[in-house]
Amino acid sequence: MFYQAPAAEQSGRVSRLKKIALFAVALAGLSPCARAQTPAGVFERELDASGPVELRVKNRTGRVTVMAEEGLRQVSIRATSAAGLGVGEKDVRVTHGGAAVQIEVERESASSRLSDGRKVVASPAQIERERIDLSVRVPVRSRVWVETEAGAVDVVGNLAEAEAKTDTGTIRADVPMDALRYSFRWTVSRPRFFSEVELPEAKHKRGGFFEIAGRFPDEKEEGKDKKKQGEEAADGAPEEVVEAEPAATATPDVKAEPKTEAEKKAARARAEAAKEEEGRKREEAKKRAEAAKAEAKKRAEALRAEAKKAASDQRVRLSLETARGVVLFGVKNEARVPSDLRERTLTDAARAIIRSGDTELIDAIRKVAPRLVGEYAETLGLRGRGPTLGSRAASPFDVRAAAGPSLARVQARVTDRTGRAVTGLAAKDFTVTEGGVERAVRDVQPTTAPFNLVLLLDVSGSVEERIDFIRKAALAFLNTAGPHDRIAIVSFRDDVQLVSEFTSDRAVLTERIKDIQAGGATSLYDALGYSLVHVLRPLRGERTGVVVLSDGDDNRSFLSFPTIVDAIHETGAIVYPLYVPSGLIPSSGAPAAATTLDPTRTRFLELTSRADEEGRRLAEVSGGQYYPITRLEQLQRAYDDVAAQLRTAYTITYETDGAARPDSRVRVRVSRDGASVRLSPAVGVSAATAVAPAAP
Repeated sequence: MFYQAPAAEQSGRVSRLKKIALFAVALAGLSPCARAQTPAGVFERELDASGPVELRVKNRTGRVTVMAEEGLRQVSIRATSAAGLGVGEKDVRVTHGGAAVQIEVERESASSRLSDGRKVVASPAQIERERIDLSVRVPVRSRVWVETEAGAVDVVGNLAEAEAKTDTGTIRADVPMDALRYSFRWTVSRPRFFSEVELPEAKHKRGGFFEIAGRFPDEKEEGKDKKKQGEEAADGAPEEVVEAEPAATATPDVKAEPKTEAEKKAARARAEAAKEEEGRKREEAKKRAEAAKAEAKKRAEALRAEAKKAASDQRVRLSLETARGVVLFGVKNEARVPSDLRERTLTDAARAIIRSGDTELIDAIRKVAPRLVGEYAETLGLRGRGPTLGSRAASPFDVRAAAGPSLARVQARVTDRTGRAVTGLAAKDFTVTEGGVERAVRDVQPTTAPFNLVLLLDVSGSVEERIDFIRKAALAFLNTAGPHDRIAIVSFRDDVQLVSEFTSDRAVLTERIKDIQAGGATSLYDALGYSLVHVLRPLRGERTGVVVLSDGDDNRSFLSFPTIVDAIHETGAIVYPLYVPSGLIPSSGAPAAATTLDPTRTRFLELTSRADEEGRRLAEVSGGQYYPITRLEQLQRAYDDVAAQLRTAYTITYETDGAARPDSRVRVRVSRDGASVRLSPAVGVSAATAVAPAAP
């Protein structure tokens, strides 16, 4: 039996059902908007702030970024899950009262994971699942305290105070340095840091920790500035100048001398009155002068107080503490941080770079070892005035060789977009300008002139078991090169060794190769820098190249990869990386550094291979070719190809103006889409060679 409701009750139920349905439709329509505003796995919240705030953040297993922004009138909080899981108020607990904001970030499951009153150490997989990254934007001049364990901390912007504490996480601080007091502490490990400005030497404190502390500007300079500001304020204060009225003087009565006693008495009274008036006026003038002086002093003090307040408004206190982490100070591009930040002595490669005077490379080394670079530069007479032995920017443009009356020659290497030599070109394909004036091309001939090449051999511990392979590979290249090709050999591990200077004597090169020994870390970038500024510099303008036989994984250089790329690009050296896999996990197969708990530690302190992407980049920038070697037969093919690439060039003869300046720049363009041209002096071609008249 079924119960049937009365008609009135049934009608009311239908009405309620309609309302529920309409509410559900409205809710369904609103839900997509809510999801659009706050994506799944993201927690967002904004708090009103009329001015600077005091922010305290604790995030045990996540990254924290705090950024102070001009004009911001709120605290903007954004928390995301690395694993794409939901993030709610139970995971991000925000307490807000007045100008104080406190944020605690931790998964509810993590906080309840206890054993005997102690927290259980989570596995890497658990950390990634529970990890929540936090980003907070605050008004300028706020005060910030941040604490994490393994997560990276970024503190950026105009803050009044910033304090960060980690266990192994990297701390990056980029704050104003106009009035900065700083303290960086390492409580367990020796200091590992990278700074865009020179910092004092780390001090070993009682309790076993290391500290780098100081201020910008330093105390002496700041004292001078304050004294100068006070003097300027006092000098600039307006002073009221008071001019005293002329003193009243008793003037004798020229009409008649007082004769009677009454007249004498009246004269004495007048003189006394005049004297009193004179004293009164002088006293008033003195009071006005003292009042003006007091007012001037008051104004000077007000100006000094205003200057002091302005300086106080700009003052920043920065306190960073880590157990085993890395501190980055003022670093905007973390890719320029070298792979090894441990304290160490200067290598022969670093010293050669400092002696070269290459300001960009020297500056990169100075950021890693400022004290050591300063001390070594002082022995060279360079301290306080910077390198003066030359500069990378002084590359000569004059690549012309005389070819008879009103004729000149240049040698051109033409490559396509992939860096391979372009063959089959004729005179009609080239356009030559000299000093901005187009010149007639008289003749173009293919040439196979000898080349100068640096063979850069990796003999570090990473390839120690393959040292015999390295020796055989080097000897095989000698057999590939022509008898007139000049070769220099440089080996490297944690430092460089000039095995042989440029020579075409194969017997000498063979003997030197047999004596190469292996072992140590890998300083590939330093070895490339050494080759550019020490080995190749004397041959600037000639046909040169660098063949790198390595696994491509740097772990010890003072220089960073972007720094060496800039140097190669500006010097015009052609690089051919021949990289043998090291067996490390390719960086492309590992998580992207930017997505990890600590990007700096992932990028520089973990064992992953970046060789493939960096090898391709070196070849692309220099106009060379990248050869990943996985089988022995590929090595000989690469050698043959490198030799052919280096030898393939064109000797271009063109009409020149005898009045042209010696430093007039010669430019050569070729009518091939995507082709690029590199010039060098024409060698191996007789200047007396007859040239046929140019075709009409």
